[in-house]
Amino acid sequence: MKNDLLKIGPFTIHGYGLMIAIGVVAAYLTAEFRAKKKGLNHEKILDLTIWCAAGGILGAKLLYCIVMLKDLIADPKSILLSQDGFVVYGGIIGGIFSGFLFCKKYKLEFLKYFDLVMPSIALAQGFGRIGCVFAGCCYGLETKGPLGIIFPESGFAPAGVPLIPTQIISSALNFAHFFVLILLAKHIKRDGQLAGFYLIFYSAGRFILEFFRGDLARGSVGTLSTSQFISIFLFIIGCGIVILRGLSNKTAVQDENTVA
Repeated sequence: MKNDLLKIGPFTIHGYGLMIAIGVVAAYLTAEFRAKKKGLNHEKILDLTIWCAAGGILGAKLLYCIVMLKDLIADPKSILLSQDGFVVYGGIIGGIFSGFLFCKKYKLEFLKYFDLVMPSIALAQGFGRIGCVFAGCCYGLETKGPLGIIFPESGFAPAGVPLIPTQIISSALNFAHFFVLILLAKHIKRDGQLAGFYLIFYSAGRFILEFFRGDLARGSVGTLSTSQFISIFLFIIGCGIVILRGLSNKTAVQDENTVA
């Protein structure tokens, strides 16, 4: 639970940054492997990863700025230059948008690569949440239960207080999410549906887990946290993608039968 893992001269290796880096590399390797198996252009995966990572970072920072708008207006420098001011949903949205632009630029079928990348995103998120444990961010509510996690020191979580291990729960859910999507990929017939299932599963899990979060710097919309509010829309979008793509598959089958 210590974020500063190793110091080499003026450089410090932070646990949070290290786990993010491991997550990105793992996402790239799994996406490239699956691209080769699917006969997709695996040579573009590294560039796609870079685009999505850059868009994800920008999106995560932008949403954080929106959530912390009052603090941004009061002290722009502290918010813009903060090394830990990021919101996951902004990263997901920014990464997807960057991936869409990449596919447009290189004339790739977006839905195929959308399906290809999303399980890897879940995998990267699993590692990223381990980084949250190192940093002490995204912590849970105080608990008297037996599974509480205590941070002896942290720049975010209250020290010496048993907290619900929301980071560890989230990490486990993300790794499970990755494996479920990989299994589903073997049975789904229409492009885009796997990505739709990612949005459904992640948004549902995130909505519930938010009730157990104890960190306050997340913003709110009425009685919901910002992430819960976004979860509702992404859940609906995910359901819409799965249903509409499923309907298009039925239409295609009917057309084939008519021609036959």
